Amino acid sequence: MQPDDLLKGRLKLRHLVMLTAIDDQGSLMRAAEQLHMTQPVLTRGLRELESLLGVELFERGPRGMTPTPHGRAFLDHARTVVAELRQAGRHMTELSAGTAGTVTIGTHLAGTNVLLPRAIAALKAERPRLTVVVREATPDLLTQDLLAGRLDFTLGRLVPTEESRLRQHTLYQEPIRLVTGVGHPVLSRGAPALEDLLDYPWVVPVTQTALRQELEDALWRRGLSLPENRVECTSILTLRTLLRETHMVAALPQLVAQQDDQLALLPTALEMVGQTVGVTVPVGRVPTSTAQFALRHLRTAAARIRESLDTAV
Repeated sequence: MQPDDLLKGRLKLRHLVMLTAIDDQGSLMRAAEQLHMTQPVLTRGLRELESLLGVELFERGPRGMTPTPHGRAFLDHARTVVAELRQAGRHMTELSAGTAGTVTIGTHLAGTNVLLPRAIAALKAERPRLTVVVREATPDLLTQDLLAGRLDFTLGRLVPTEESRLRQHTLYQEPIRLVTGVGHPVLSRGAPALEDLLDYPWVVPVTQTALRQELEDALWRRGLSLPENRVECTSILTLRTLLRETHMVAALPQLVAQQDDQLALLPTALEMVGQTVGVTVPVGRVPTSTAQFALRHLRTAAARIRESLDTAV
């Protein structure tokens, strides 16, 4: 195959959509269900693409479909093409709708319960017809959706990444604090030692999050580990209710607790645990005018939060 052979008409957009669906779902059956087609049709489409490229794209194994090295390389390009076409469609929709439009933001638990609502309120006050879609998931799933063009950008805790297709922009630094409900018995002890807090059940982030790893590292440096009596949770609503109604302990971004009069910040220090809050965008993808508008409001709201955090130090 020559490089320009893909431009001669045999490669179809449906081939790229099929390919990314198979990778996302890990099996032909689930991918066919997602695309609302039969499995034989999907299998035939995959064979057509493999024949056109002259390579095998997936290996079939006991755990489903796994991309080959050729498959992984071509998938990166396929996702970029599909994402760009999604973006082009949204551009056309926005131009037709005038000031209306949609911005889709991905976030997670450390994803700024103060920043995002403030920014949304400000942009909706200026453009009431603009639709804001907020999708919450773990960082790994958000990255997948961002690269696929299903999100305009993600907002939350920034961690180092080797993903060259993404660019991170810092908004502010926020401390991570230990938190309980206001009725927790440990509050009567003044400044309890970290060891004493492990006698209580904890609510901790799931293992796919950076905060979970940093929390474990902070305890390890003290010769400690997470209590066996714990709940792993990324739902802020569930977490808040657990803290309010039980004697659990959690490590949360400072602003999460400050905005809730039913939660209390403990003076117990968590050494070397903090978070950088920011946005992540795909490299080289031109954001829609609606996404740019949302980003401007996020930066404005973040600047005010940054000032308040600096003042509190």
